[in-house]
Amino acid sequence: MYQNNLVNFSKKNRPRLALTLGDPAGIGPEVILKALAEPEISKKYDVTVVGNRDLLAQTYHKLNLTENLAPLANPDELSVIDVQLDGEIKRQIIAGTGNAASGAASFAYMECAIAQTLAGKFDAIVTGPIAKSAWKAAGYNYPGQTELLAQKSGVDRFGMLFVARSPHTNWTLRTLLATTHIPLRQVADTLTPQLLTQKLDLLVECLEKDFGIENGRIAIAGLNPHSGEQGQLGHEEQDWLIPWLEQERQNRPQLQLDGPIPPDTMWVKPGQAWYGNSLVPNPADGYLALYHDQGLIPVKLMAFDRAVNTSIGLPFVRTSPDHGTAFDIAGKGIADATSMKAAIHLAAELVSRRLAVGCG
Repeated sequence: MYQNNLVNFSKKNRPRLALTLGDPAGIGPEVILKALAEPEISKKYDVTVVGNRDLLAQTYHKLNLTENLAPLANPDELSVIDVQLDGEIKRQIIAGTGNAASGAASFAYMECAIAQTLAGKFDAIVTGPIAKSAWKAAGYNYPGQTELLAQKSGVDRFGMLFVARSPHTNWTLRTLLATTHIPLRQVADTLTPQLLTQKLDLLVECLEKDFGIENGRIAIAGLNPHSGEQGQLGHEEQDWLIPWLEQERQNRPQLQLDGPIPPDTMWVKPGQAWYGNSLVPNPADGYLALYHDQGLIPVKLMAFDRAVNTSIGLPFVRTSPDHGTAFDIAGKGIADATSMKAAIHLAAELVSRRLAVGCG
């Protein structure tokens, strides 16, 4: 878990976190109630849930009928910004069924949290999981929450970084995606030297500002099998990826830039560092994957229950659990809150570091 060791929080300097409910038909309400029942969270951080108190109460009372349930926070004892929803929308929200109503609700929670954070009332946003299909059904055509956060914040330079700390070795995996929610057939055309320079800039800045790592080591994946094998299995590496990387090495002599590493071997060292192989020499501080599944298959294989999605490049901290709405288990009391707890702890850790160095 992400325990903050930078600041001994008092009531005056506790990180102020806005915690959105996510899609109310999914497991967001359940994992939030489970996470906020943890004293390490409720006592150390100033957390406000952005959603609907009555929907939280419904989840609370329903789950309390479940046997062998983990402790739940009582909604009556939580700080909640009660976002007003149309009565008809509320009536159409059904646990386990993502639809236009649940999409409209989760979008409203996000808009409220962003506005309140930009107004200075919160230091960070921790977002519950949403369903992109429900957003689309409600008329909101965003690839995901990251893009909405960036648009509302007025930034066009941002990235999705996935962070997870190994329970076996305490080593931290940091993986940035160069491209995110686009079809696989569009990846090669979307990748450019300019895009990779922007993503590398973001990763370097994040390592320095949020994790205190200067002059780090960054591993960069190839695009094709065997990184193209000198043009035999794809030409992108030879045409521009290798020349781009050589130029970046010249421009950033203080960094160690490894790559382009064949995608099938890129994750061997991280896997060994995660599971406890003491012979791993210097795993990288950050990994730059070129497309969604290239980065997230290994992340979820190692850290499905504890990885955190962190939006970098925003004017505030944003984290989210690295799992979806899990409509199939919503309301059954079996959702794992580990990733939500990790997202809350990491948000507080990043906020405290920024405040400590004057970046907040």
